[in-house]
Amino acid sequence: MRILMLTQYFPPESGAAQVRLKEVAKGLQANGHQVTVVTAFPNHPSGIIPPEYQGHWRMKDEVDGIPLWRTWIYPVQRGRFWKRLLNYFSFVFSSFWGLSKAGKQDILFFESPPLFLGITALIYGRFTRTKIIMNISDLWPESAVALGLVNSRWMIGAAEWLEKLLYRRSWKISCQTEGIRSSLLERGVPSHKVTFLPNGVNLDLFAPRERDEALAQKLGIKKDDFVLIYAGTMGYAQGLETVIKTAELLQEEPGICFLFVGDGTEKPMLEDLVKEKGLQNVSFVDFQPVQEMPRYFSLASASIVPLKKNKLFAGARPSKMFPALGSEVPVIYSGEGEAAELVLSSGGGVVVEPENSAELARAIVELKQNPQRLEMGKLGRKFVQEHYAWRQIIVHWLKELGM
Repeated sequence: MRILMLTQYFPPESGAAQVRLKEVAKGLQANGHQVTVVTAFPNHPSGIIPPEYQGHWRMKDEVDGIPLWRTWIYPVQRGRFWKRLLNYFSFVFSSFWGLSKAGKQDILFFESPPLFLGITALIYGRFTRTKIIMNISDLWPESAVALGLVNSRWMIGAAEWLEKLLYRRSWKISCQTEGIRSSLLERGVPSHKVTFLPNGVNLDLFAPRERDEALAQKLGIKKDDFVLIYAGTMGYAQGLETVIKTAELLQEEPGICFLFVGDGTEKPMLEDLVKEKGLQNVSFVDFQPVQEMPRYFSLASASIVPLKKNKLFAGARPSKMFPALGSEVPVIYSGEGEAAELVLSSGGGVVVEPENSAELARAIVELKQNPQRLEMGKLGRKFVQEHYAWRQIIVHWLKELGM
């Protein structure tokens, strides 16, 4: 089948959605489907369009053999809500050009959030009679309201109306977590419409490997250091100030160090916090291409995956768990709900209460002293091999779709 993927986010941008969507596109190709992507010029999370893409309103592109049409977007990193709306709606309108260049398609797969991209999908689907798959990675506007990102009543009302319309008009709705799927069924969405497309991991890329001595030397990491890695977006939802507090509690513990790899809106605050506290056991590395991340995991003794304490996150499954598990790196999950159950069932990690620095510090010390730590890593990789390899996920999802 000819499948058109419509998404505001795609590599070479950083982020969980970008990696996931590329793997889905590659998986569809591997199963004999023709995939074309319509996306925006890269700008996330820095809010800066790279030089090679500047000066263009639209262009044809390619990422790992996946053909793309890119269209203009109003870039933004941080700012008031109206600036984020400009960011969303600039692509809502400019993406029509990309859709027109992609040619006749059998299915339009679009990513939400941003929910507003559903406007483009509805119009395109109506005029071209193309089936629509709505892929939900986060319930919106519910999550935006819970996090205090949206408080305008008319905006919330309009978004809820669009959300319900999209549920009715979509041929299928794919969900990233069981929590999202359960929420849709509770709202009365017919079960035959709802499919499961969870996060996964590329096990060819993320696998156990020898310690990268050159990188360790560059970062000043000693051979016997116990390295806690956080790899991913540094945003509000992660509550990373809790990890900095944990680093402060452990600053006298010999050989324990924290390595933050990535970017995000909260990174400047975190860096200032580290300077303010004079912490010598915390270091930051800028965003790295996904192909480079196995080098960093080769230095990691454990991976910290935190979320704030919020009932909204009970149904979350942070994607950053899976590369760690695939790399045989134990996970310390600071959170509750679906992801906590997954980590415990994998045997590849431990769970602590969210936003509890003291408990996180105790878990780190206990894990460092645990003689079964290496065995935990092996159990984690076995678990994702059996349940969360991208090849298996895509095959199962296509069966649910009847394709």
